[in-house]
Amino acid sequence: MLRKTLGLLASVMIWVAPLAAQSETLADALIAAYRNSNLLDQNQAVLRAADEDVAVAISALQPVIQFTIQSQWSNQEFRTPGGVVFDSDQLNSQLAFSAEMTLYDFGRSALAIEIAKESVLATRESLVSVEQDVLLAAVTAYVDVRLATEIVDLRRSNLRLITQELRAAQDRFDVGEITRTDVSVAEARLAGSRAQLAAAEGDLLIAREAYKAATGDYPGNLQPLPPSPRTARTQDEAVAIALRTHPAVRQSQHQVVISGLSIERARADFEPVISAQGRIGIADNGLESQSLGLSINQTLYSGGRQASLLRKAIAQDEAARAGLLQVGVQIEQAVGNAWANILVTSASIEANSRQIAAAQVAFDGIREEATLGSRTTLDVLDAEQELLDARADKLQSEAQRYVGVYRLLASMGLLTADHLGLGVPTYDPAAYYNVVKDAPVHSAQGEALDRILGKIANE
Repeated sequence: MLRKTLGLLASVMIWVAPLAAQSETLADALIAAYRNSNLLDQNQAVLRAADEDVAVAISALQPVIQFTIQSQWSNQEFRTPGGVVFDSDQLNSQLAFSAEMTLYDFGRSALAIEIAKESVLATRESLVSVEQDVLLAAVTAYVDVRLATEIVDLRRSNLRLITQELRAAQDRFDVGEITRTDVSVAEARLAGSRAQLAAAEGDLLIAREAYKAATGDYPGNLQPLPPSPRTARTQDEAVAIALRTHPAVRQSQHQVVISGLSIERARADFEPVISAQGRIGIADNGLESQSLGLSINQTLYSGGRQASLLRKAIAQDEAARAGLLQVGVQIEQAVGNAWANILVTSASIEANSRQIAAAQVAFDGIREEATLGSRTTLDVLDAEQELLDARADKLQSEAQRYVGVYRLLASMGLLTADHLGLGVPTYDPAAYYNVVKDAPVHSAQGEALDRILGKIANE
């Protein structure tokens, strides 16, 4: 017997140990979400592609050097007046180096560089928006799993209680205190409770899948929620912070700058381009050739294309400015909605607490009265159901309020790994940009670029 008991205890310890090892906090979930997010990886790559646009724009101011190797074979026949035919085979080869460089383009290239740089800054803000979405999804998934677990526990407790009520009703029926109807009511409630438990367990499975999608793995033993992070003291303060720091606002600001630069770029297209060319060649017969040239090119007529592009740039600038104003309206609305949600759920939690206290007193009293014969089994089950609903409502309100605080933080533009102090190494958007911004071709810069790409691949 002792050996069996020790074996049973060992089995339990083996089963419990992994759960203890898998104990997770909300911070763990947020870190996992940041590290394992394919969406973040995707948008980090998009940002690196935008960084390369700066290098492409800068390269337009650099000389373009090419070499050409050309070889041509020809055959000719000559017929003399006497009818004699001569064959002539010739093979001519030539090696040439050419260089071309734009000397002055009235600001076209410089404006293109500035546009590319502003596009990089706008893309960085887009990456921050994605980071906020990833972290908010992780918070929501964590809270949903804990809520679903608590609801399952509540449903199981309810099932046990109704089972006890059914047994009590059966005992009272056996001694003739109540009718068969009371027993049938209890049996119906028991079946309903089993169905509700099955639904709650299904919700838990769904919540676990959402957690895996958000963090990269299924939840272990989730720890209680930590205190909510600090946000703002008033709604006006939250709005002011959001309009300064939200990535959507900053991204729209950069887009307005881009649209203004695009107008200047379209106007510069009406101006000429001055460029220089040089060429050195050597033929297979040893003859050398050199040439230098200067050209001025300007479009005199393009069928209205240039004027149309200028009008388009002006219209896009107006759209970008209106878009910035609309983003401000949307951000202010999002902050207001998040603030109102916190107020509503806080009031709901307080009301739910009072409802639970009253429902508990009512349930205890009705169950005691039922033992004295002055209450029916249906009265007891109704009181118990009201208490269960009040507890479930409070759990849901608490979960909604907790997520609502993080939603408010996201609406303010502050739901980032750095602001939350997660302590996880974050993606540095400047590291790759600083290496490629000057269109590097030398080996030292190439080695630095290889190191950065290798570090990104291993993160």
